[in-house]
Amino acid sequence: MSLAVVLTRANIGIQAPLVRVEAHLSNGLPCFSIVGLPEAAVKESKERVRSAILNSQLDFPDKRITINLAPADLPKSGGRYDLAIAMGILAASGQLPAGSLADYEFLGELALSGEIRQVAAVLPAIMATRKLGHRVVIPHDNSKEAGLIRQAPCLPASHLLQVIAHFSGDKPLANVQQCGSPQPCWDHDMADVVGQFAARRALTVAAAGGHNLLMQGPPGTGKTMLASRVSSILPVLDEQSALEVASIRSIATLDFDTDTWRLPPFRAPHHTASAVALVGGGSTLKVGEISLAHHGVLFLDELPEFSPKVLEVLREPLESGHISIARASYQVRLPAAFQLIAAMNPCPCGYLGDPERQCRCSPDRIRQYQSRVSGPLLDRIDLHVQVPRLSDRDRKKLLTSKQRGGCETSQLLREQVTQARNRQMHRAGKVNARLVQKEIQQYCQLRQEDEHYLEQAMRKTGFSTRAFFRILKMARTIADLDAAEHISRAHLMEAVSLRLPHQEH
Repeated sequence: MSLAVVLTRANIGIQAPLVRVEAHLSNGLPCFSIVGLPEAAVKESKERVRSAILNSQLDFPDKRITINLAPADLPKSGGRYDLAIAMGILAASGQLPAGSLADYEFLGELALSGEIRQVAAVLPAIMATRKLGHRVVIPHDNSKEAGLIRQAPCLPASHLLQVIAHFSGDKPLANVQQCGSPQPCWDHDMADVVGQFAARRALTVAAAGGHNLLMQGPPGTGKTMLASRVSSILPVLDEQSALEVASIRSIATLDFDTDTWRLPPFRAPHHTASAVALVGGGSTLKVGEISLAHHGVLFLDELPEFSPKVLEVLREPLESGHISIARASYQVRLPAAFQLIAAMNPCPCGYLGDPERQCRCSPDRIRQYQSRVSGPLLDRIDLHVQVPRLSDRDRKKLLTSKQRGGCETSQLLREQVTQARNRQMHRAGKVNARLVQKEIQQYCQLRQEDEHYLEQAMRKTGFSTRAFFRILKMARTIADLDAAEHISRAHLMEAVSLRLPHQEH
């Protein structure tokens, strides 16, 4: 048979569209052509496939070989099509029974020796394959990653000859083994923090409801230390959410750590990061930091040091929970339901309002520094908390105590946060920060006197309508932490106070 069709998967964001590799052998001068919108790495697969087949002691057809990657209008990039192209050539030349390949898909890059190398974005392809009831042959180095999926229809192989032996019936490939669920291990603990009870309470509220948080204070007061411990009080991800996060990691890197796949991600890009680095994009699609922080935390330290244009690209995904990227060669929609934790100094020198050191900045410099973070972005941050210097008593405790400084461990706070989130998921199927207006009216009802109190607070502080609804959602979270069915005046007052500090500057 001179024509064979083999199935594989492309990689467009977290989507894995089906690609049909059509291999045709015809008479004429020997040549090897690949059509179907292949990029440079795909075109180079001609030499990899030729050498892999020859070095595996198989016959490479001395004919005119045409490979069509359909659909033709879908961009193809990377070496992930090598194995499928090789299988198509072998089937078209009669070295493999073409009918046996019908319910299989193939992913893998070929070395010149015939070894099958690891490729990125295997998880989205496996999940798409499972929906069609197909089985997929993958590189052996991707087997640990594939084992995250229950009953994954995967056959790992390390060499082209192993794949040939499977379809010739000599030695079938074994199914991938499912990975166990490792015991989560956190590197940091909230009990390491001395003092800063207001900031720790704000972090607990933020974690419980998925709210955004801004910490502001002089240098060295523990803002970064607090932020690095947020992930230690977040609940372990459920399997569906963990697979979404794992799929994004699978796209972004080959160095996939399966031991931490159930932990919420924590991303902390440097303040020199570009807009593309944060949201993704580029001529060849790269996943941005906000997508890598999906179902987790994006920490921006020294917030005003980021370019204002870079910060403004966060406004849309903060509201929608996803980012849509449109380029000339592709259009993708990536998930980005992240929780923003940010830290900043009050002024360029950092000591505005510090009782121990005098600020050296002029009013113009202070105003210019603070204006680098726009009002619309600040309005999307639910909690604004001051992180002052430690008191003399806390400093003494920090210097003399041999034990951890805080009274609440991350495990204790994580249990509280988990219980609060369970209440939210049972009530609305989502965390409070993701409630829409109709759900806010349903789940965040106030008594008449509390409505009057909130209206007065709105008039005095000048809060926007968006801030009004965010305060209601925060109050609902605080009530969930207290296991209260209804929002009380105390919950509402705490929510208003957690919104206030940024208004002082």
